[in-house]
Amino acid sequence: MTHEVRAVVARKKGAPVSVETVLVPDPGPGEALVRVQACGVCHTDLHYREGGIGDAFPFLLGHEAAGVVESVGEGVTDVAPGDFVILNWRAVCGDCRACRRGRPWYCFATHNATRPMTLADGTPLSPALGIGAFAEKTLVAAGQCTKVDPIAAPAAAGLLGCGVMAGFGAAVNTGGVGRGDSLAVIGCGGVGMAAITGAKVAGAGRIIAVDVDERKLKWAERFGATDTVDSSRTDAVEAIRELTGGFGADVVVDAVGRPETFKQAFYARDLAGTAVLVGVPTPELTLELPLLDVFGRGGALKSSWYGDCLPSRDFPALIDLYLQGRFDLGGFVTETIGPDDVEAAFTKMHHGDVLRSVVVL
Repeated sequence: MTHEVRAVVARKKGAPVSVETVLVPDPGPGEALVRVQACGVCHTDLHYREGGIGDAFPFLLGHEAAGVVESVGEGVTDVAPGDFVILNWRAVCGDCRACRRGRPWYCFATHNATRPMTLADGTPLSPALGIGAFAEKTLVAAGQCTKVDPIAAPAAAGLLGCGVMAGFGAAVNTGGVGRGDSLAVIGCGGVGMAAITGAKVAGAGRIIAVDVDERKLKWAERFGATDTVDSSRTDAVEAIRELTGGFGADVVVDAVGRPETFKQAFYARDLAGTAVLVGVPTPELTLELPLLDVFGRGGALKSSWYGDCLPSRDFPALIDLYLQGRFDLGGFVTETIGPDDVEAAFTKMHHGDVLRSVVVL
C-alpha cells in the first residue's frame, strides 16, 4: 500500500520550498511508518535547500520530529504501532567496530529506510538526514524511532531529534560538564542555548553565554546563563577569563563553527580545559593554530557528533527531566506553524528571530 501525503520539498538549489504530494510506501523489513505530529525547522534543512549538503535534489525536508508509529515491517521488535516516538538520524548498527567496543554513539554504519519515498510522478526523493519529516507520514529505519513517554508535547519532544540534543550533549556528553564546573558557550542560537541548559541541569557553577545579539543573551539568562558577554563590544576571551578568576572556563563550546569562534574557544578555556566544536563548519573553512599552543595548553579539542548521544539512552532520560520540570524543553519552541510556512520560518531563523519554529501536522 502507498500513502499519499502533503510534504515540504526542495526541488532545486536555492529555490523556495514547496508543499507537494508525496507517496510513502508501507514499511519493509526493519522499517517503520510514522505519522508525524511535529517537526522543528532546523538550520540543516536550510543547508539542504541551499545545496550545502549534497546535490541529490529533490530533497524531502524535515528531520527534528516526533510522532506515532503507524505500522512496522518484518523483524521489528523495539517499537510497535501506537508508540509515541522521537525520530533520530543515527540508527546504530550494533555491529561496527565502534558498537562492538561499547561506543555506539560513534557508530560508523548508521542506517536508514531503503524503500524510496517519491513525488507523485515517481521521482525518488532524498529524505533529509534519512528522515524527511515535514510530511504527514514518513518512512524510516525502525532504529531511528525511540519510544518515549507519550505525555510529552510533540512540538517540544521532537526537538531532541537534532538541535537541542546536539547542544545538550555537546556540554554534558562530549564536554563532560559536571557539578561546579565552569562552561562558556559561544553562539546562543538553539544549539548553544541547549548547551547552556545542559550545563545547568548538570550542576555547572558558572555558565557564560557569548553572542553578538543582545536578544539572544537575554534568552540565555532565562535558560540558565549566570553571565553574558556581548562579543561585538568586548574581547570574548578576555571576558571569559575575567569571569573565571583569570584562568578560563573548564569547558568552552563553539556552537557557531567558524575558525574565529573556535580560536576563541581554544584560548578561552583553562589550562587542560576542553574545547568542543558543535557548530557545523562549511567545507571551505580552515583553521590555523600555533602547534606550540596546542601542546602547551594541554586539555582536549573535541568535535561533537549529534551531542555524542545514544538516543535509546538519552531521549527517554531528557524527556523525564522535561516532564519533571527540570529541563525547559518547551522553552525552545518559539512558534508553531504549518507546512506552508516553512519558507518564512527559514527567513526568521536566518535573522535570529526564533529559537525554533515547529511545524505541526
